[in-house]
Amino acid sequence: MFDVNIWAMRVVQRRPIDEREMNSAVAFIDFVGSLEDPTTAGDEHRGPEHVTASAIVVSDAGDKVALHLHKRLGMWLQPGGHIEPGESVEDAALREAHEEIGVPVRHHRPDGVFVHVDVHPGPKGHTHHDLRLLVRAPEVTPDPTEGESREVRWFSWDEAIGIADEGLVGALRAVRALLNS
Repeated sequence: MFDVNIWAMRVVQRRPIDEREMNSAVAFIDFVGSLEDPTTAGDEHRGPEHVTASAIVVSDAGDKVALHLHKRLGMWLQPGGHIEPGESVEDAALREAHEEIGVPVRHHRPDGVFVHVDVHPGPKGHTHHDLRLLVRAPEVTPDPTEGESREVRWFSWDEAIGIADEGLVGALRAVRALLNS
């Protein structure tokens, strides 16, 4: 289950990779602190702002990142989306990665590894407070779930950073730095 207090603490304790992530962390803390009912933070029907979960999918060898071409936005992005009722952020990130990328994914560590937060506009005028986790997968041919984008590829780090939007670039740099430390 999504626990706002735990995630607020994780966001506060994380050292931002850049100014965008620092601003996103402040916005996340302000948002979750303003909720009358914290259990609704991930409910996409609650209001115009909600918490989402996504996964930075890295190959087992650590040299590739899987991205999909978002159907509505026309951008190469990490898999992610809404947290289902009763679902944890960690479980949501794995579910979304499996659905949208279509490879067998698992957490980098059993308890998950939080790597980035980004606040950005979502569809339908919503704002997404996106919590991003590192997940691993074998570099196999992607086979996304029916209804998801069929445009899914493995990219080298430099290729992924080269095509990513500003919010994803920070997450990719954070993961690459973590893996190279």
